Amino acid sequence: MTACAQALPEVARVDWHTRLVGWLKVVLPLAALAILSTLFLVARRIDPEDALPYAEVDVEDLAREPRMTAPTYAGTTSDGASVTLSASEARPAAEGSPATAAGLRLDLATPDGATTELLAAQARMDDTARELVLSGGVVVTTSTGYRLETAEVAAKLDRTGLESRAPVVATGPAGEIRADAMVLSQDNRTPGAYVLVFKGGVRLVYQPGG
Repeated sequence: MTACAQALPEVARVDWHTRLVGWLKVVLPLAALAILSTLFLVARRIDPEDALPYAEVDVEDLAREPRMTAPTYAGTTSDGASVTLSASEARPAAEGSPATAAGLRLDLATPDGATTELLAAQARMDDTARELVLSGGVVVTTSTGYRLETAEVAAKLDRTGLESRAPVVATGPAGEIRADAMVLSQDNRTPGAYVLVFKGGVRLVYQPGG
């Protein structure tokens, strides 16, 4: 009798444990589903107006006038200078019109270690002359300390050569220079060297340093 009395609590504990495990097998998955459902219900609704905006593109205009955005070109001239061209937009040549670019930047690095940077609002390609004509307010900056402003500059693409086609205003180590034209080209007297020459009615306002 005593043994049976002691066995009953043990059986009760085992039975309670079994029922508890059984309940947990049912309750825990249901609780997990309830939590997931709550997450989906509480999550912020997507507002279609907050979606990423599409760029407003005129497809017909693109088909009629194809263009490239942010193109870059790099090459080397016959005399060993490196040329890098970049633009905000470029349009290929079409029938009766040359290739053009807007927001153009030209970086020229000559073998003697000098660098020249040109910025222009627009440019067009002259295939016959193998040159790029920059216009719309051209700013030329050289590593020798000169900054030039002019309306139009022609840049050779097969060899190193820059030539303005309008009056030039320049500031540099010697002061302010005003001239009818300027030319950057190889120095015929010194192989591997390059010179910047001002031409036609040159006027220098000397500003001594210090």
